[in-house]
Amino acid sequence: MSKRLTLKLIAACALAAAAAAPAMAQTKLKWAHVYETSEPYHKWSVWAGEEFKKRTNGKYEIQVFPASSLGKESDINQGLQLGTVDIILTGASFAATSFPRLAVSYYPFTFRDADHVVKYSKSDVFKELTEGYKKATGNTVTALTYYGARHATSNKLFKSCDEMKGLKIRVPDAPAYTALPRACGANPTPIAFAEVYLALQNGTVDAQENPLPTIEAKKFYEVQKNIILTGHIADSLLTVVSPTLMGKLTPAEQKILAEVTQEAAEKATNDIRKREGELVDEFKKKGINVVTVDRNDFQQRVLKAITFESMKLDKKDWDRVVGLK
Repeated sequence: MSKRLTLKLIAACALAAAAAAPAMAQTKLKWAHVYETSEPYHKWSVWAGEEFKKRTNGKYEIQVFPASSLGKESDINQGLQLGTVDIILTGASFAATSFPRLAVSYYPFTFRDADHVVKYSKSDVFKELTEGYKKATGNTVTALTYYGARHATSNKLFKSCDEMKGLKIRVPDAPAYTALPRACGANPTPIAFAEVYLALQNGTVDAQENPLPTIEAKKFYEVQKNIILTGHIADSLLTVVSPTLMGKLTPAEQKILAEVTQEAAEKATNDIRKREGELVDEFKKKGINVVTVDRNDFQQRVLKAITFESMKLDKKDWDRVVGLK
């Protein structure tokens, strides 16, 4: 073989190897959540995936699986440990099954408003609680997204805690969400998020509770006559990364992932806050009965009936969260 031909073959092989390298090096990742594709959580999760790919020069490809397509919320939390998912959006109350103190933000009437939730996400107490969760599970919380103030929808109108007695109300399958219904004598009924519309439609439950943007996205208003503005929990979602994925990433890549998920959380938070401000009037225009209630009545009943200890919470954590200014 001539020297020139040999050099050509070597060059061709080198080019082929270089071309194949990005494809071989690319790692596909799964990001799961239970929300609709129309919701900001999905839109900005997709954006974060694209940004992570861009900022790591195509090394990682993130596919986002919405609307419980990889399982209900408890399933995707377990998936972090099983290696079936790499990143999830989840309520802290679900993550708190492994570290109960993390659910302190879900005790009813903890937050004053959305600003308070954002301050919590940047506070020392949030950092301490998420580090405790990481020690317990290996999972890393990279961001917090405001989810909205949770309100009730019901075909049976109620305006006070006493009027909730006997009401069968769907709540997520986590202890923190049962506090208000239990305090008011209602029957909290855990049902998977993807099954709630049907449960309301066929009368399996009388009511449910969620933020206004979720009530809109899931079309619960189609099968509920009343929206009762209890605002009992100012809710949020955590972006959680599996220990397997964090172990694969270099320190620089970990920093990039934290940055893009925090940017996505901020963008989704802004979208939700804007939509919350618009929806009361829009629901009224649709003919839905939107009712304002005395939130203090509900809050005092919860404080008397549901102890922090019964929910495996530390009141010192709650006092620190409530005291954030």
